[in-house]
Amino acid sequence: MPMKHLRKKKMNINDAAYIAGLFDGEGSLQYKKGWEKKKKHTGEGYRKTHAWRINMEIAMTDESVIRWVLETLKVGSVVKRNVKGLNKAGQKYKTQWRWRCTFRDALYVCKLLWPYAQVKLHKIEQIIDHYEPRAQELGDNIVDLETEREIRKVWPFK
Repeated sequence: MPMKHLRKKKMNINDAAYIAGLFDGEGSLQYKKGWEKKKKHTGEGYRKTHAWRINMEIAMTDESVIRWVLETLKVGSVVKRNVKGLNKAGQKYKTQWRWRCTFRDALYVCKLLWPYAQVKLHKIEQIIDHYEPRAQELGDNIVDLETEREIRKVWPFK
């Protein structure tokens, strides 16, 4: 795992649960393998490669929430997206803000959100299994989901 993740502090349980809910409602997760066109290492031209595309994204019109997600998780980036044209009511579309992270950063975020995710739990587990296929067997930072939820029911929040 990259060194920058080893320096991170543990996240507040309420923040992790809130971001998981936000991600379940407003987020998207891409986990697929496909052909990509990349520049050749030597010489001119391009080569085709069969590569994984792994990324997470939360998109919404409230910039402050997206900035808070970036500050809290300490990974990813925020991009402003202006949508041209008018909506059905004849008004201009609002500016959209997107937080996004990819690959190992997505693994880090998935491991934080895993105990609290509901809707996108299957995709989150796919990413964790992709990078750490034996994590369940070894007990590496992941516990049984039902056990985790039972612990959270009786654990007093601060």
